[in-house]
Amino acid sequence: MSTYPRPPALEPVAQRLRAVFKGVPIADTEAGLRVLETHHAPTYYIPPGDVLISALVPVTHETFCEWKGRAVYYDLVINGRRARKAAWSYPAPTARFEALRDHIAFFATALDAAYVGQMRVVPQPGDFYGGWVTPNLTGRIKGAMGTMHW
Repeated sequence: MSTYPRPPALEPVAQRLRAVFKGVPIADTEAGLRVLETHHAPTYYIPPGDVLISALVPVTHETFCEWKGRAVYYDLVINGRRARKAAWSYPAPTARFEALRDHIAFFATALDAAYVGQMRVVPQPGDFYGGWVTPNLTGRIKGAMGTMHW
């Protein structure tokens, strides 16, 4: 059983992770990682070798996580269709999160579909967090109106 601590935990994912954009499979792995943090849906990271890297276009947007470090962002582009800032990665994560180096995470809101095993993902509420909500999660998940600062 997983826990959702603060600071966050990083663990391998036993299930297959898949992501589809504009009908094209853009990520498919059995070697994913996830970050578990209090009140967040898990954030899933996919090794770059299991991502259609040609669909990622770097953008100038960056953010900083107190735990993982500097994140860089990508637009997702397939057949001329673009989802802005749809994915991110940590090119030089903190030592504790070194395993995330160059792995790609996707906002479920930008995808046609995402799956953890056979479970279809629902985007984490709000527009800040990139967690993937699955039916097996319980409790109130951060991101919805009124939950940004707890």
